[in-house]
Amino acid sequence: MPRTYIVTGSASGIGATTAQLLRERGERVIGIDLRGADVEADLSTREGRQQAAAKAIELADGRVDGVIACAGISAPIAKTISVNYFGVTELLEALLPALQKSDAPRAAVVSSMASLQPNSVEMVDAALAGDEARAVEIAEGLTAQGPEIGYLVYPSSKRALSRWVRRESITPAWAGAGIPLNAVAPGTVITPMTADLLKTPEGAAMVDAAVPMPLNYHQPPESIANLLIWLTGPENTHLAGQVIYDDGGADASLRGDDIWSWADPR
Repeated sequence: MPRTYIVTGSASGIGATTAQLLRERGERVIGIDLRGADVEADLSTREGRQQAAAKAIELADGRVDGVIACAGISAPIAKTISVNYFGVTELLEALLPALQKSDAPRAAVVSSMASLQPNSVEMVDAALAGDEARAVEIAEGLTAQGPEIGYLVYPSSKRALSRWVRRESITPAWAGAGIPLNAVAPGTVITPMTADLLKTPEGAAMVDAAVPMPLNYHQPPESIANLLIWLTGPENTHLAGQVIYDDGGADASLRGDDIWSWADPR
């Protein structure tokens, strides 16, 4: 019997590839995006998220087996925190009742290698506190200083999202309900979002300095989509709260071989 998936950001990039691969496997996919999707919605607003969830649940006949949240933007604008964090977390929470009706419910989100980059602690804290107005206010203050400072909104949004996954994955609402919740953090993926940056030697060099990828270099969206599909399939029974850096070795290159010493005696 086919599983029913909701995929956000389904009209382009990783989301479009994920939706296509799922459909090729015979699964039922309900796509959510601004345009060109089964559900057209603006995930930068609370109203848009609620409307998207309600319509998607209606199309799914009230039961959802998997949610894969790919929708996101990387622009140095305040809306980035709204789409990348609240547009994921609030949508997932709204879809939770439909997920709980599945025999094998699963959820996965797309984070980023940028979650390891410098960020705004204040913005991350505001997001995790559920204070979107404050998070947007902080983002607007950063973007007003120009695109270089404004870029901080993107890694802040992904840091907050990764921490939300870690925190929520082990709660009664998720783990207690038998729902694995995880994140995938890509390296540099070849999509329309990165095309302009990668088309010049200078742009590619800047990206590679921030995200070194010794294994197979820049990745196609399929490398992320296939992992997202496994994470949200019935085969995944115990992986929970993980931020998986599917990144060609960028995380290991940047953080080295010891990410465990936080627990050692000091």
